[in-house]
Amino acid sequence: MGNENIDARRKRALFRSSHRGMQETDLLLGAFARRHLEELSEEQVQRFEALLEEIDNDLFDWITGKKTVPAALDHDVMKLLQDFRKTLLNI
Repeated sequence: MGNENIDARRKRALFRSSHRGMQETDLLLGAFARRHLEELSEEQVQRFEALLEEIDNDLFDWITGKKTVPAALDHDVMKLLQDFRKTLLNI
């Protein structure tokens, strides 16, 4: 990604968030991206892009707390996703 414009990366991440294959993940990640992507730092965008490389089922299970998040992915962006999911469900 190197020198690629952060706005182009955000735009691509937004698209990828809503077009993953598993409807539940599409809805959750898409809503999160629409709400938070513009306010994420470049480093956070990079961490979000890395999460988008993960398998839908695993990612959904980590966000929903069904599975323990691997240490390498247990960072601020994952916590934002988990908190966002809770606010969607009002829990």
